[in-house]
Amino acid sequence: MSEPLFRDPEARVADRVRDLLSRMTLTEKVGQVNQRMYGWDAYERTPSGHRLTDAFRAEVAAYDGMGALYGLQRADPWSGVTAETGIGAADGARVSDAVQRHVVGTTRLGIPVLLVEEMPHGIQALDGTVLPVNLAVGATWNPELYEEAAALAAGQLRARGGHVALVSALDLVRDPRWGRAEECFGEDPYLAARFTEALVRGVQGPAGDRIGRDRAAVVLKHFAGQGATVGGRNSAATELGARELHEIHLVAALAGVRAGAAGLMAAYNEFDGVPCAASRHLLTGILRERWGFGGLVMADGLAIDRLVRMAGDPAAAGAMALRAGTDLSLWDDCYPRLAEAVRRGLVDEATLDTAVGRVLALKFRLGLFEDPYTGPRVTDRARVEGLSERVARESVTLLEHDGVTLPLAGRPVGTVAVIGPNADSVPQQTGDYTAPQRPGTGSSVLAGLRAAAPAGTDVTYARGCGLIGGDRSELPGAVALASAADVAVLVLGGSSARESGTRFDANGAAVVASGNPVEMTCGEGVDLAELALPEGQSALLDAVSATGTPVVVVLVQGRPHALPDLTGRAAAVLSAWYPGPWGGRAVADVLFGRSGPQGRLPVSVPRSAAQLPVFYNGKDHGYRGYVDQPATARHAFGHGLSYTTVEYGAPRLSVPSLPADRFDGPAPLSCTVRLTNTGARPVRETVQLYVRRVLGGTSWPRVRELRGFVRVELAPGESTEAVFPVDAAVLASFTYAGEWAVEPGAFAIGTGPSSQLTQDVRLTVTAAPTGRGTGRR
Repeated sequence: MSEPLFRDPEARVADRVRDLLSRMTLTEKVGQVNQRMYGWDAYERTPSGHRLTDAFRAEVAAYDGMGALYGLQRADPWSGVTAETGIGAADGARVSDAVQRHVVGTTRLGIPVLLVEEMPHGIQALDGTVLPVNLAVGATWNPELYEEAAALAAGQLRARGGHVALVSALDLVRDPRWGRAEECFGEDPYLAARFTEALVRGVQGPAGDRIGRDRAAVVLKHFAGQGATVGGRNSAATELGARELHEIHLVAALAGVRAGAAGLMAAYNEFDGVPCAASRHLLTGILRERWGFGGLVMADGLAIDRLVRMAGDPAAAGAMALRAGTDLSLWDDCYPRLAEAVRRGLVDEATLDTAVGRVLALKFRLGLFEDPYTGPRVTDRARVEGLSERVARESVTLLEHDGVTLPLAGRPVGTVAVIGPNADSVPQQTGDYTAPQRPGTGSSVLAGLRAAAPAGTDVTYARGCGLIGGDRSELPGAVALASAADVAVLVLGGSSARESGTRFDANGAAVVASGNPVEMTCGEGVDLAELALPEGQSALLDAVSATGTPVVVVLVQGRPHALPDLTGRAAAVLSAWYPGPWGGRAVADVLFGRSGPQGRLPVSVPRSAAQLPVFYNGKDHGYRGYVDQPATARHAFGHGLSYTTVEYGAPRLSVPSLPADRFDGPAPLSCTVRLTNTGARPVRETVQLYVRRVLGGTSWPRVRELRGFVRVELAPGESTEAVFPVDAAVLASFTYAGEWAVEPGAFAIGTGPSSQLTQDVRLTVTAAPTGRGTGRR
């Protein structure tokens, strides 16, 4: 009998998965949950092109199939793949198809292989378009722009034969000493959730049972709490209670799951003493049973091998992770032993079948069984590059300004002295997880300023100092250059550029110990105890500012550096983050006024590392500052200046009091604020909505929490109103009962240009007549 015409697509996939499972041997099943081979070991470059290696053929033969292959097209110093030995854009699809043809054509069941690639800010492959890092993306406060960029990046990945994009999205910068801060959208869960939703929509396309051939499956990293490790040290322990986990570290993950993310990657850290890859509470209890997630859970690189200390041997460690809910391994030696684990009774074969089924379901969702091959495709590289530059431009954040110096086009400038270790280096703008760039790709800040400078403006350059260390030998030349200029642009900060001499851990994290000459100050494995600018950069700042020439400081950075009080020393301070290869042009556009600064801080900028934590949404216990310095941030979360002034009116609520059960449906009230551009230049203003509980509730309240934002454009003298719906999601908190609910009490609702609000309005939520008041997120 033929299949019903309108049968549920998910049911059809489930039937096909069951059919395949019924025909698979134990060895074939184990092969489907393994991703143990490095993709760059699957091929070698020859004078006539690329050929598959014997090692790859042996790996496929060992399990009569292959679940997934990681990093076929990855290139960087850790993999050792260079422009001379790797796979360029012209060969990507052809090599991917060769891999797929071998797997499909030489195995008993012909199950296609998932080709998994890193796509943290563009595909990490030769000729892949690089986007600004996530911290820069977060500074745009523009999820719609990021969704468009993510869609084009996914199209590039799929055109080269990739299927699965690994993207950091779930971690939060709760401690900026952490080297992977650049991979986060910021410190706030609401902001991260909005960008995570945009990421899923962009990469995977419209929600549904199938992922289109121009899109990819996304695996969100890392689940969960990795941004809260003790001391900001990579992969260290976390000390999180259940409420902190749910209120802060699971919000973006839940948003991603609801948006339809194909997979999540379990984090390295532990929660409540159990590593995430082995946490049944996290991966099954919360993720699958409470949230209803049906997708794939992948382990991080070699994470399951770390469980041997707990389990006793590799087979037992693999069984522990499988029972917890980890479906797919990454490079470890434990999942290859799962057949042994089943035979020893350490895990049921039915549990293995469940994991295999999720891997197979994703392959069906991608359409690989119908058409596993890529074939020739064309992507609009120029459009992706243009979006990369636009994201960079919107991320530039003006932290301080004397109101006079910028934009440079508005004042007579004969000579601009561009100084600093980050002024003339494209690699130092691109961030970690970046493939080598072809010569001529991108624009440094120096090149961008030279191209943007009007006729008659001389742009001079001196490095001034090294990126690290305290050498002062280049200071005199820099000071002379600054003294002779009308304005000095001082480009400081850090770098995540991986160099050929960098040492790496087995999982690819950089090993940069004290005294190591490698100029890498951020990135995976590069955690700092001190957040101030290095000694040489600080000395350069002091010396150049002492010349009396107006100084514009541009920070190219992957974390917020602790900044001293620069009043009287710097006319302006901007953060350009790691803006990507074309970030130099974006910075130049902002400095010369072709574009106004639009960025807003996605993180709080500390005064020093000694005052950490400094995130804005901590618990409101009324603590005072330190004796020797304030406890407040140097620059608050959400802060960002423009080249004009915007006046905010007092926020107004449509209703001052409501019972809790009124929040069970659509937003029962709204908050409105009137804004006026009181300056002489147009502006795109990011209006932010914050909520603070002032009375009631079953947990101690936070100082303030972001619950909405909207971007409005205002011409000089123009006024408009920003209206925010106030629904359950705005007021809900995670209760003692372990659910999101709107609890009776009083709330202060405020609007403003940053988390440092000066005006708010009181809302009273009374008890519902039924005793209910839900607000499930």
